[in-house]
Amino acid sequence: MRNILAIASKELKSYFSSPIGWILLGFWALLYGYFFVAILNFFVRQSMQMSQFGQAGPQAMNLNQQLLRPLVAQNLPILILFLLPAVTMRTYSEERRSGTIELLLTSPLSDFQIIMGKFLGAMSLYAVMLGVTLIHIALLVFYGGRPEWKPIVTVYLGLLLLGGCFISVGLFISSLTKNQIVAFVATFATFLMLWVITWIGSFSGPTVDRLTQYLSIIGHFDDFGKGVLDTTHLIYYISFITFGLFLTAKSVDSERWRG
Repeated sequence: MRNILAIASKELKSYFSSPIGWILLGFWALLYGYFFVAILNFFVRQSMQMSQFGQAGPQAMNLNQQLLRPLVAQNLPILILFLLPAVTMRTYSEERRSGTIELLLTSPLSDFQIIMGKFLGAMSLYAVMLGVTLIHIALLVFYGGRPEWKPIVTVYLGLLLLGGCFISVGLFISSLTKNQIVAFVATFATFLMLWVITWIGSFSGPTVDRLTQYLSIIGHFDDFGKGVLDTTHLIYYISFITFGLFLTAKSVDSERWRG
């Protein structure tokens, strides 16, 4: 466990020792801040319109359903789709490009320790990105908002699992190439395919439609945004992450044998 944490710490530090981590956080904060202001302005306008009709204004509106759910459950996954490939693109590609992959593979560390360390390092950066979004929710609470906490907890759990799935796939793709741009594009294309797979099923008959509905990575996220914690979705995401890490392990193992 100590070796895994050491690798994870090294990976996290490497993000912030280069511009990548800071640029990612900057874009994330900027885009999320824009979504927050836009949805908050819409929420305030709706509240004022309701008050003009003699209703209770902000009290008559559901903060979770009409502000936090569109903001966190609908807009954050879009940011994840576009920005997480930049988190994983360098995990193995940079090692292969710089030639340090041979040193890593010949070290006394096991493949499991290396993969889990890189996975936890990427997840740590992603957790920092999610932490930025909590500042806005804290501002809502500070200025008088009274959101329900259960949907917030479940949606952030769902976001962590969703991000874990994307990161596990991104690690696998990054292990296949030494070019970070190729890794970014291939990872984004894979994320997008997993995102829109239900569109394909909707034109392919009921059997394929049911299969694609189950395979849809974003389809399992909807209940988390509603505050529903379903073990079916938990099993799906955990299995997906495990499978992604398994593919990464096989790819790294093949690199060891080629070396």
